[in-house]
Amino acid sequence: MEALKQLFWSSRPISWINTAYPFGTAYFVVTGRVDAVLIIGTLFFLIPYNLLMYGINDVFDYESDLRNPRKGGIEGALLGRRWHKLTLWSSVLLCIPFLAYLFAVSTLTTSLWLTLFVFTVVAYSAPGLRFKERPFLDSITSASHFVGPMIVGLSAAGANLTSGFNLTLIAAFTLWGVASHAFGAVQDVKADREGGISSIATAIGARATSRFAFACYLLAGVLVSFLGWPGALASIAALPYLVIVWPFLNITDAECEKANDGWRKFIWLNFFAGAVVSMLLIWVLLGF
Repeated sequence: MEALKQLFWSSRPISWINTAYPFGTAYFVVTGRVDAVLIIGTLFFLIPYNLLMYGINDVFDYESDLRNPRKGGIEGALLGRRWHKLTLWSSVLLCIPFLAYLFAVSTLTTSLWLTLFVFTVVAYSAPGLRFKERPFLDSITSASHFVGPMIVGLSAAGANLTSGFNLTLIAAFTLWGVASHAFGAVQDVKADREGGISSIATAIGARATSRFAFACYLLAGVLVSFLGWPGALASIAALPYLVIVWPFLNITDAECEKANDGWRKFIWLNFFAGAVVSMLLIWVLLGF
């Protein structure tokens, strides 16, 4: 039971919906079907995908996590060394049956997208790759963890990914992901530097990173406004993010941990943004 508890918290259950929802929604909106691909794909992006993402991160970021006061709760597990091997094996083995099915029923294009995004999940934290320590690539890779399931869902449903609507949606969602990662890195500037970990925030500083995140959120909102009615209403979801980041536009490296106040609001704000998108989807599906 203790092992299951450790794996549960390492998978960041508060974030499960952030990866399962984009896949399930994209697939269902395009196909209108509830089938095995929808169910198995959503389950994969709900738990195994998150355990792979965060479990590897918890194992190979252990030294820096020890110096990080926000680790050990919903913002990230502090995974003891005794659980490291179990976590790595579990995160890989749990993915295998889901991926085997999805590869078996997918087109080559969908399989390539799925392979790419599973790779970026591993590459973010795994030794020898460590994309999370390559400034700007870290934010782009982190964004791919959330926009990736949506792209896989669209591809599996047979959608045209190069259409103007889908490209705009993908670009806006990517900018949201880049902004969220960048601002999240601000609070860890001191802990990451003490742990010898590079990030966008350690490279350009807390103030510049907060301003970069603000600009990405703003641009994401602007892009969504071009989606047409009623999709453009989703741009409203960008406003609370801008309001939260605003007080931290002049934050210094020395006071970086104050950004955690804003970040904790983000965790719950994501549910609000998801609710806005959900209501718009229901509106569209019902033909209003």
